[in-house]
Amino acid sequence: KKLPNHKKNVEVVDTTCPWVSKVWNTVDTHQKKGLTSIIHGKYAHEETVATISFCEDYIIVKNMKEADMVTDYIVNGGDKEALLKYFKNAISEGFDPDTMLNKVGLANQTTMYKKETRAIGQAFQKAMMKKFGPTEVNQHYMEFDTICDATQERQDAVSELVENSKELDLDFILVVGGWDSSNTAHLLEIPLLGGVRAFHINRSDCIGADNTITHRTMSGEIVTEPFILDLDKDVIMGVTSGASTPDSAVQDSLGSIFMLKNLQKEKKEE
Repeated sequence: KKLPNHKKNVEVVDTTCPWVSKVWNTVDTHQKKGLTSIIHGKYAHEETVATISFCEDYIIVKNMKEADMVTDYIVNGGDKEALLKYFKNAISEGFDPDTMLNKVGLANQTTMYKKETRAIGQAFQKAMMKKFGPTEVNQHYMEFDTICDATQERQDAVSELVENSKELDLDFILVVGGWDSSNTAHLLEIPLLGGVRAFHINRSDCIGADNTITHRTMSGEIVTEPFILDLDKDVIMGVTSGASTPDSAVQDSLGSIFMLKNLQKEKKEE
């Protein structure tokens, strides 16, 4: 016979991220108010899978394109079967867009872009205004800020680096974190989409003594290529890391870069 934990002197500690708990509380509020949860996230991501377990009615949108598909249906209607087919892996069982998109609430996977979540929220708010009128929008749309602070601070810092990259004469941005980390992958997308050279590595060993770097691309491919283009000049770089990446991983990666510079210096002195 199994004994309950309290009779075995077992202490249970809840280590759930408070920002994730906030999302769960948000979608729970949606359900209690009779709202369909619009979740900005990736339907196969572990966090989003956990979030939808709190939902009765939901639809998951990955990006602005998918949000526009849903808001267009809210305002203009359209091909119901085509919409259901497209979102077949991202909707609750028995989802009916004709009845379940009249009252919605927004939540998100905490590692998504805050700017995109806000834009998606504005799109749904505008759609409700068009369909039901400005005075009724609060009866049909609800939103809470559920972006993780640690994630947002990093996204903002990288965006600022990209915006000032020419002024800083930035050579590249190094992103350190797990290759399966969603929030770290987003940190890579910001500079690459902004035209700044960037690399996503998961450990310091990815930086080789032969001045190569093994990194994960935006498409998920792991490739190896030349790293620092000119070791003789000063290297100006930006460095960031995933929200849960240990500081030691970042320091070790910087150490590998310093090693490359020292090796080049020793070669020139020989």
